[in-house]
Amino acid sequence: MNIKGKNAIVTGGGRGLGKAVALALAHEGVNVGITGRNEENLRNTVAELQQLGVKSAYAVFSVDQEAAVQKGIAELVSQLGGVEILINNAGIGNMGSLEEMSSDVWEQVIKTNLFGVYYAAKAVYPYMKEKGEGDIVNVASTAGLKGGGNMSAYAASKAAVISLSQSMMAEWRKHNIRVITLTPSTIASDMSITAGLTDGNPERVLQPEDFAEWVRDILKMNRRALIANGSIFSSNP
Repeated sequence: MNIKGKNAIVTGGGRGLGKAVALALAHEGVNVGITGRNEENLRNTVAELQQLGVKSAYAVFSVDQEAAVQKGIAELVSQLGGVEILINNAGIGNMGSLEEMSSDVWEQVIKTNLFGVYYAAKAVYPYMKEKGEGDIVNVASTAGLKGGGNMSAYAASKAAVISLSQSMMAEWRKHNIRVITLTPSTIASDMSITAGLTDGNPERVLQPEDFAEWVRDILKMNRRALIANGSIFSSNP
């Protein structure tokens, strides 16, 4: 399916996975709005996107603040001329043991990773419902399928995203809105490298562009088809 001319919003689109997805979509002729907290990163990424001949804009906000999410999404929709695709990518990956991680940090991981998905999806839903078409890609993690040591907050947040996405799909597919839940394994993003989860070796470890190509291909599937859930792993890390 040709997705040229569609309008997409990518949360956390200033760097890492979000930036890779934004660029992959722009190469297909998709207009892209990106969100994040670092305005310099967003401004630089928008400049790259515009060089590909698409409309692009950014909004600065934190996804854990509902009013800011609603305002920022509305501004991007206005600048792009609509929204047919949402990539719910923004998240944080604080790691630590149950004993050592403070409850404030634990709660912030849940607030950002779970409520951020919820707030952004609710913000785009009215536009997609009115148009009678849309795609929402919620980026979870294999950590949400099976928790592990020193990642209780992160794993719990991603498990909740998986469950939320399944409920979202059940409610919204009747409006021709495809809700797609993706559970990537460790990818060589800034977050995973900083957290010491991977050395980022491009010969052995998934790279952001691998994930972006996967997202692009799923979105290009005929609308009669819905990839409800999918995982991607490094083949030989």
